[in-house]
Amino acid sequence: MKNLVARLGKRGPHRVLTGDLSFAGIPGKVYTPAEGNGIAGIAFGHDWRLGVRNYHGTLRHLASWGIAVAAPDTERGFLPNARGFASDLETCLQILAGVKLGTGSVSVSPNKLFLAGHGFGASCAVLAATGRSAQSNPKSGYHNQPSIAGVMAVYPSDTTPSPYEAAKQVDAPGLVLHPGSAAESQYGDAKRMAALWRGEVVYRTIEGAGSSGFHEAYGRKLLLGGGTPEFAKQDLVRALMVGFTLAESEGKYDKFRETNVKLKNTETASQVELFRNLPEHMDTKQLLAQLQF
Repeated sequence: MKNLVARLGKRGPHRVLTGDLSFAGIPGKVYTPAEGNGIAGIAFGHDWRLGVRNYHGTLRHLASWGIAVAAPDTERGFLPNARGFASDLETCLQILAGVKLGTGSVSVSPNKLFLAGHGFGASCAVLAATGRSAQSNPKSGYHNQPSIAGVMAVYPSDTTPSPYEAAKQVDAPGLVLHPGSAAESQYGDAKRMAALWRGEVVYRTIEGAGSSGFHEAYGRKLLLGGGTPEFAKQDLVRALMVGFTLAESEGKYDKFRETNVKLKNTETASQVELFRNLPEHMDTKQLLAQLQF
């Protein structure tokens, strides 16, 4: 897997085309490979008070590996509506599956649809996923719902409604990433999200990463004292996202869906471990021991 991560962290072999979502009545951008039939598609959500332009490198990277991406540029205000943004992400999934993209030579398979996001957008992706069943078992209790192949939550943040309660209803495979920097305040609880996930989930802590380290608004990061850009960690997260997506149809990427695979600069934990370590499931002595310095 080490070699695959290094490879997927670099730009892929496809030429990338970009376009506007305005043709479908929603502000945003579409990134696609120049050609491809039945490819995977991702609806991607931005973090709080950011926009699509601050994820240009990431979205181009995904498209360079043969993945179509639709990213709404909505809910950028100080008090964004999480339900509204989740609805916009759902609209993007419908666009990906129902419209010829690029120059008309790109089509997305309705069986390879994913939701993803960063921060606020990650949690909204989870909220949107509650309206879809797992692609592998589309009839398991969700007879009238469309399906989804997976959800990727990069450093999820707190929202209303709760993304942690929503995770209890998501039976699609999940990739949940936690920012491992001890020097930065955390605005969400990726461990809780992964612990409560209904379906199979891969959880990883990205060592030394800050919650704001994934976006590309580098001037804002420096201005707010967030440190230097995290290029290497961005490459790692992008590789994990590509591998998780491509694993839906290519067996050589299966390890990106396995929970116990060790990988440099990350730490992983099983869902059982995460669940047992939730504060409400720990006894008093164990909790006090963890709080001691």
